[in-house]
Amino acid sequence: QEKEAGSAAVYIFILSIIMVFLFLAAQYESWMMPLMIMLPIPAVMCGALGANMLAGLLNNTYTQVGLVLLIGMSSKNAILIVEFAKELRDQGESIVEAAIKASVMRLRAILMTIFSFLLGILPLMLASGAGAVSRQSIGTSVFGGMVLSTLLTLLLTPVLFVLLQKLRERNQKENS
Repeated sequence: QEKEAGSAAVYIFILSIIMVFLFLAAQYESWMMPLMIMLPIPAVMCGALGANMLAGLLNNTYTQVGLVLLIGMSSKNAILIVEFAKELRDQGESIVEAAIKASVMRLRAILMTIFSFLLGILPLMLASGAGAVSRQSIGTSVFGGMVLSTLLTLLLTPVLFVLLQKLRERNQKENS
């Protein structure tokens, strides 16, 4: 049963990523905006699995639940930056200025959210007693993934916004 569930996990991750992408595409009415938000997700998954490997934990069902959680959580942080950058761009700011201002404006909110989330996950990472391995698996994977997600969100999302927004606007001009 574990082997069957393990092979199904890949399909669950792919389906989760597709569903989040489609929801974001519907929200922004664009195919490029969700790319800005979701491109760092594979690296976040590697961060989560790397944290589990460093802790000596297995990739079990609890780790996989943590990975699905990371898809939404890492997307949420990027949404904060992209949404503000999009609003600033619509108000007439240049693409680069909009990305920088959005990152600076949302930095405090993102860091407060992340620190409270990470402190909430800490007891799972440090669990002991009966069933501790399952709590440690989900806690460690989510903690490691969110640390990497935060770094990527703060550093990579503004860059992706600039690159993809320029591409998006160039395509809109060519189609007009």
